[in-house]
Amino acid sequence: MTSAPLAARLGIPSGPLFFPVTAFGPDGGLDLDVFRAHVRAGVEAGGAAVFAVCGTGEFHAVTPEEFRACVAAAVEAAEGRVPVIAGVGYGTALALMYAKLAEEAGADGLLALPPYLVKAEQEGLVRHYRALADATSLEVIVYQRDNAVFTPEAVVELAAHPKIIGFKDGLGDMDLMQRIVSTVRSAGTAGSADFLYFNGLPTAELTGLAYRGIGVSLYSSAVFCFAPDIAQAFHRALNTGDDETATRLIDGFYRPFVELRNQGRGFAVALVKAGVRLRGFEVGQVRTPLHEPSDQQIKELAELIERGRALLAEGADA
Repeated sequence: MTSAPLAARLGIPSGPLFFPVTAFGPDGGLDLDVFRAHVRAGVEAGGAAVFAVCGTGEFHAVTPEEFRACVAAAVEAAEGRVPVIAGVGYGTALALMYAKLAEEAGADGLLALPPYLVKAEQEGLVRHYRALADATSLEVIVYQRDNAVFTPEAVVELAAHPKIIGFKDGLGDMDLMQRIVSTVRSAGTAGSADFLYFNGLPTAELTGLAYRGIGVSLYSSAVFCFAPDIAQAFHRALNTGDDETATRLIDGFYRPFVELRNQGRGFAVALVKAGVRLRGFEVGQVRTPLHEPSDQQIKELAELIERGRALLAEGADA
């Protein structure tokens, strides 16, 4: 665990937010050595934070014991250079249990995934996330997606909690997101001025320019897992106003990647994991109920990565 305030460290857009995949060995069990190497490589490539065992890390598919071991391994590999945020989820009781495990493992904060399955009213959702924040010393980022969609007024309530420091949007409703940002800003409650917002769509770079337009510059990058050079180039372009480079990468790499990703359900994880294997990390396959891309789809991914790097070279020569 690092000593600096988490919100301050995350609020500086020094690089993409890194969501490592969870490494499994040939026997299907955890391979913590490969996982540490994967995390270490991401930190050394400039990832601004490590989000361990979240959506890309197959939180749904690991046991509590595996979860704790992975978070501890991420903390060990990060060596305090960047914060480590652990995913937590399910109903309130299990979310609190995972929060305690993350705290014991040395995490700096929590990414609160949607509650399992049920659709709740705003009152229940707010109580769930506030209970999570009350039960641990770790600060919390709330993840909006699927069955956890918030009104602007509910986000004001969340932002007023001293340990809820941010809101990650995986829904993609720009009208709603603009109203959330505006309402929290206008509320003027304690913590609202420093409240963080994250673009959490599966390939966030594709919508990066749109989110930047409403003041959201922080984002999670799955591409960073397997092509950190491309992800870093886009991140620099987005944050320096180099829209020409950003647009070239969107048109030539990110849009085709999303089209490939959309060929299979769960490919936001499985295709990324295949990309990490292409990079040389033997992280294994995804666990069921997810399934692997075909050999042809993996070949297309490899070709697409090369195309992205060619675009970087063209930009450097221009």
